[in-house]
Amino acid sequence: MKKLDWYILRQFVVTFIFCMMLFTVIAVAVDSSEKTDDFVKSGLSTWEILKQYYAGFIPNIWGILYPLFVFIAVIFFTSRMASRSEVIAIYATGITYNRWLATYVVGGLFFGIVLWFAARYGIPKANEIRSKFETTYLEKGDASKGETNYSAAHYKRTDLNTYVGMRYFDTSTKIGTSFFLNRLKGDRLVYNVRSDNIRWDAKKKIWKLTNVTVRDLDSSREQIRQMDSMAINLNFTPDDLHKDSYLKDKLSTPALVKNIQMEELRGTEGLNTLRVERYRRTATPVSVLLLTIIGAIIAGRKTRGGSGVHLAIGIVTAAIFIILDRFSTVFSTKGNLPPFIAAWIPNFIFIFVAIYLYKKAPK
Repeated sequence: MKKLDWYILRQFVVTFIFCMMLFTVIAVAVDSSEKTDDFVKSGLSTWEILKQYYAGFIPNIWGILYPLFVFIAVIFFTSRMASRSEVIAIYATGITYNRWLATYVVGGLFFGIVLWFAARYGIPKANEIRSKFETTYLEKGDASKGETNYSAAHYKRTDLNTYVGMRYFDTSTKIGTSFFLNRLKGDRLVYNVRSDNIRWDAKKKIWKLTNVTVRDLDSSREQIRQMDSMAINLNFTPDDLHKDSYLKDKLSTPALVKNIQMEELRGTEGLNTLRVERYRRTATPVSVLLLTIIGAIIAGRKTRGGSGVHLAIGIVTAAIFIILDRFSTVFSTKGNLPPFIAAWIPNFIFIFVAIYLYKKAPK
């Protein structure tokens, strides 16, 4: 690493932090203005709101806009270098275009690795703080988000051969009704349990049934037993019986992968949202590297319009990237587009954009 490399990387980091702080102030100002009434109704002090909500909200915004921060930072400081003829002076010293661009690749890798670790572990922790606050104070009575008191028609597979279901379940009392369990051997039913009620025993971490009918079936006979109560160990807890719209945001990547595997075992449908999130946590750090390279190529050329032209091109490029990302996500969660492809489509397209711009760039 030479002095020139440190100079470029220092400009990169300082400009990135400036962009991040600027957008953070704007985001907090807009969000606080929208939620002022809710904050007042919560009865919390300013410090409590900062600690219990914005401590989670700000990292979440950083995670969402991180590639945009990097891209704008690269465009901004590289464009200033070009307008002051610093890039031309660098070439005049004998440094090649590829050597100059390599410094940006190092910076892009650094920021991509930071985002990779943050997306896997740090941002989910922040989202847990944010979601807890929103569920408690901002979404009371909203059954579509966070904790709900009542949900209906659950049907799950607990292992390869066992299926369970219940008609209703109250997440506050941890009590369900019309429970059944079917265990199969091949395509034949060999064990069946039905009960009027099912209740979660939080102390013993086990389910308890009341007014139970148990049927044991084999090829020659059927045995029926009636019991007033029965304890049963099932491969799920009450937390698995309510829809949490924040789940994909709250789980660390290892926990998210484990959750997806468990839900696949249970035969749960509609898992593409979780799968897209899993793959995006790897794809987005790669996007940071691609956008860094594209930004350096675009802004490294001195133009008549100066930084304004570069920023305009950068904003248009970022908008196209975001639109591609959103559209691919919708096609996966609402359609049949494979989650891996949905998460990586923007990168696949922008790889070709980066190659095209690199070939066309004056060297």
